[in-house]
Amino acid sequence: MTVGTDTRGAGKPDLAIELAGVSKSFGPVEANRDIHLAVRRGTIHGIVGENGAGKSTLMSILYGFYQADAGEIRVDGRPTPIPDSRAAIAAGIGMVHQHFMLVEPFSVLENVVLGAEDGRLLRPSLARARDALRRLERDYELEVDPDAIVGDLSVGAQQRVEILKALYREARILILDEPTGVLTPAEADHLFRVLAALRDEGKTIILITHKLREIMAITDAVSVMRRGEIVRTLPTAETSPAELAELMVGRRVLLRVDKAPARPGEVVIEARRLSLTDAGGARRLRDVSFEVRAGEILGIAGVAGNGQSELLEILAGIRPATSGAALLRGRPLDLSRATNGADRRARGIAHVPEDRHRRGLVMPFAAWENACLGYQDEARFAARFGLLDRDAIRAAARADIARFDIRPPSCDLKAANFSGGNQQKIVIAREMDREPDVLLVGQPTRGVDIGAIEFIHRQIVTLRDRGKAIILVSVELDEIQALSDRILVMFDGAVSGTRRAEETDERELGLLMAGIDPKAKGAA
Repeated sequence: MTVGTDTRGAGKPDLAIELAGVSKSFGPVEANRDIHLAVRRGTIHGIVGENGAGKSTLMSILYGFYQADAGEIRVDGRPTPIPDSRAAIAAGIGMVHQHFMLVEPFSVLENVVLGAEDGRLLRPSLARARDALRRLERDYELEVDPDAIVGDLSVGAQQRVEILKALYREARILILDEPTGVLTPAEADHLFRVLAALRDEGKTIILITHKLREIMAITDAVSVMRRGEIVRTLPTAETSPAELAELMVGRRVLLRVDKAPARPGEVVIEARRLSLTDAGGARRLRDVSFEVRAGEILGIAGVAGNGQSELLEILAGIRPATSGAALLRGRPLDLSRATNGADRRARGIAHVPEDRHRRGLVMPFAAWENACLGYQDEARFAARFGLLDRDAIRAAARADIARFDIRPPSCDLKAANFSGGNQQKIVIAREMDREPDVLLVGQPTRGVDIGAIEFIHRQIVTLRDRGKAIILVSVELDEIQALSDRILVMFDGAVSGTRRAEETDERELGLLMAGIDPKAKGAA
């Protein structure tokens, strides 16, 4: 892909990738503007920026999904046209996308071979791939059963399959787009070990992320993008999270959560020995009990899959409990059936779901339509003859957009056309707007950029300070520690410990997440 040529210098042989003057527009929107990027061979190079900064578009140009309007790509110092992904693979470039490109009903082995078959007969290709996978698994800690069905694998294992696909095609340059957005902390740590091993073998890694902690932990250099441009490239050892955040957003960003001590009031919601056994007979929750007071944030920590999601769904009315009870201001909640949350909303419980796409938004709907989902029967939205008052809903949506700084500020734009952070703001605005007594929040900043994270955290703390009870579930331990007044840790569906946030640390919480209570009698 050469669209115009930058003639300011020949390619340097120690650079794996050079982008010279690359620009790309979609209609009137300039996604990339005169990009110059140099990535040294055998390094991990981070690219950070807010959602919509142009990071993924730039990497999609490098991988041949898009064609630039101007500029040149050089691979190993040589101008290299990349009209499509096949050309990128031939140039030694592999890409692991944020949303995996796998055929779920196929086996791991079949996914790895797909598109790289040796000929008409599949058996020789599968045999060669099986031998290659054994070597790659041994060398890079990429253990995956080659005969497993991809749809049955965890998200972390599916990601390993994507990396194996790229390495099987002999990629020397590996692009990873937001690779930890769907991983547990343990899976993210494993990924970083894999990336370090690949770098030590001479591979070049380009890591797209908005998580500054990851940039500082694993990269050698970092480029910051803002509004389609690279504003600066720095050696990671010579920068800081605060500097990177300011470069990303264009202003100073408060990286810590600034909150006063909690002033808890009366008990608002409590759970008593909640248990859940799923249709397959597996116990998802085991006698979970806790209480949350007015003006308090209870953070629920744990590795994903240890019952946190099921607990939120029961309290939100999405699924029934097998046994146990929950009370709101001393009155029982109906846990015997799934209610889709209607009765919970009527009693003052709001819910920000963990997956905003599946449960928080209708993506083809406009922002104003999403702004009233679940609350469309409110009297203020009623018109005559049982119809909805669209003008009233639009007015409420415009007020939320202004209050929560949702961008672009259009209530007519479809939810699918907002960035992840602004989609999350639409959901949070809708649920907070009703001043609920209890707010259930699942993964409040998943896939959200740093500017929106700061804003969302501030809104949660503000709601707490107005005397509301908040139950927060997050796989981000930093987020749990920063926001919570008390932390409840779950392991294997049960409560492994409860701590006051100021009286614990990451090490103790990590042990509790593994089912080990260091304060228990007989603990090492």
